[in-house]
Amino acid sequence: MNRKSRKKKKKWLKWVLISFSILFVGLAIYLFTIYQSLNSATDKMHNPIDRDISTKRSEQVNFNEKDPFSVLVLGVDEREDDAGRSDTMIVMTVNPNEESTKLLSIPRDTLTEIVGRGTQDKINHAYAFGGIPMTMDTVENLLDIPIDYYLQVNMEGFEDIVDAVGGVSVDNNFSFDSGGYSFPEGELKLDGHEALAYSRMRYEDPNGDFGRQERQRKIIQGVVREGASLNSLWNFSNIFDALGNNIKTNLTFKQMVDIQSEYRSAASNFEQTSIQNGSGERIDGIYYYVVPAEELTAVQTALKEHLDI
Repeated sequence: MNRKSRKKKKKWLKWVLISFSILFVGLAIYLFTIYQSLNSATDKMHNPIDRDISTKRSEQVNFNEKDPFSVLVLGVDEREDDAGRSDTMIVMTVNPNEESTKLLSIPRDTLTEIVGRGTQDKINHAYAFGGIPMTMDTVENLLDIPIDYYLQVNMEGFEDIVDAVGGVSVDNNFSFDSGGYSFPEGELKLDGHEALAYSRMRYEDPNGDFGRQERQRKIIQGVVREGASLNSLWNFSNIFDALGNNIKTNLTFKQMVDIQSEYRSAASNFEQTSIQNGSGERIDGIYYYVVPAEELTAVQTALKEHLDI
């Protein structure tokens, strides 16, 4: 190889190294920006509550030891001059040893004891009476399992989350109209406004509250699916802003990182269940969903087994 050729080769290698260096620095800056944005969003989301460890646990959940745990997911409608109601109530149990996550939907009209008030009422009224702590205590008492963490979603702001991930796709079981929109049967792509109207329809559904819960789970799964896609990486700022503004949880950033690291396999295997075999009854003119004792016992047993209790 002559001197001129060697010189050209060195020059080419130099530009390759410079290009890779620029690419590496740019990637590092981009990842650091994502980390900072995520950290900022989770700081806004973090909302610790004044509630001791559950009496149904002997010690705190340890994510590094892959302990099974539970999360109460609440979709809350909060209006001006109103404490609000927990419009959606889902108990999520996660077992990394079984590599599975169970989602149990609780009908909002379920008749149960409101812990802290000593009264029987609709379970979704617990939020209006005592916020997150009373709701967690009431659900814990109903299901006879520890409720370790909570995740509260502002349903009005849920539109922003759906729009931030670019909309969601759902498989709609039957045609209906809701909130000024028409939803034909089949695969649908929904923006934020449409997703909220789709998830809120209740009275036209032949399955009533159960059908509504199923549509809400479809929207949530759609958000998770779209949020995890590569396309969302370029829109991370809007996604994190939407999450930070509309979600509250007592999970810390470190705990979220631990869950992502230690429970990833469980998060990919969802099983959806609901409290069924109950009946709608009117008591003093008010509608309640009454769950038979044997049905409640079966649900409690399944959840305890999944939490290794």
